[in-house]
Amino acid sequence: MTNPVPGRIPASLPTYSLSNVDGFRFPLLVSVPHSGREYPPELLDNLNVPASHLLRLEDRYSDRLAASAIASGFPAIIARKPRAWIDLNRSRSEIDPAMVIGMDPSQTGQMSRKVRGGLGLLPRRLHGAGNLWRNKWSLQHVIDRIEQDHEPYHAQVAHLLDRIHSVFGCALLLDLHSMPSTVDENHNKIGFVLGDRFGRSCESRYVELAAGHFRRHGHLVQTNHPYSGSYILERHGNPSRNIHAFQLEVDRSLYLDRNMREPIAAASSVAELIRHCCMMLAEQLSGQDQLEAAE
Repeated sequence: MTNPVPGRIPASLPTYSLSNVDGFRFPLLVSVPHSGREYPPELLDNLNVPASHLLRLEDRYSDRLAASAIASGFPAIIARKPRAWIDLNRSRSEIDPAMVIGMDPSQTGQMSRKVRGGLGLLPRRLHGAGNLWRNKWSLQHVIDRIEQDHEPYHAQVAHLLDRIHSVFGCALLLDLHSMPSTVDENHNKIGFVLGDRFGRSCESRYVELAAGHFRRHGHLVQTNHPYSGSYILERHGNPSRNIHAFQLEVDRSLYLDRNMREPIAAASSVAELIRHCCMMLAEQLSGQDQLEAAE
């Protein structure tokens, strides 16, 4: 069993890992931005709460849910550093100036609801835990995180989508996340939530295809509620160019133990379900004949 408490790693470690990007068999890229478990020492040294609290920020082991798709050849980019270090699903302007030495509030503009709630580009606090950090971060330190971790991830996603588009004439980004267990208005547990920013980041037929896939396997699925997608979809989804992006949220109880810490045997089944979804989407994007020829 892995240690559930974050451990130290060198801050210089790459911000992401890549799979299947030397050549493309499929027009679909999997992104996993919130599964990073490699914690830089300066983050842990500044903690105001027990390190275990940071696990609540992780989409715990959501990278394991991409494993079957990756094994089948789908390209993927997976964050290595944690959301506590930098949230790749926030824009670089979503910073709470109160947590940064020398930052003028006018530099960030009007704070979003997420920033006010403590979950901006640099998470500040968690419900029930209070402020995460003993000391404020220096402005240069924040700039370095953006330039060394946030921007390289997004530049690589954009680059990969452009390459996929050049091969297939289309591309789809499946942005993979996990969510706390939640229920609908009838108190039924929701297994998957698909978000496409209410149609702005992806043509509806791809989201409908994915939703139907998970429903056929017995899961309750909702679209854009309670999660419609955020910065990653806003930045990379461009249906007018035939580059689509949607967010897939998976109920953590489907693949983690009761403490929401470690994967259970069912994780492999969920990963297979996602792989089949990726295959269906790829076929819809570019046509079965083309995909068969690529194998």
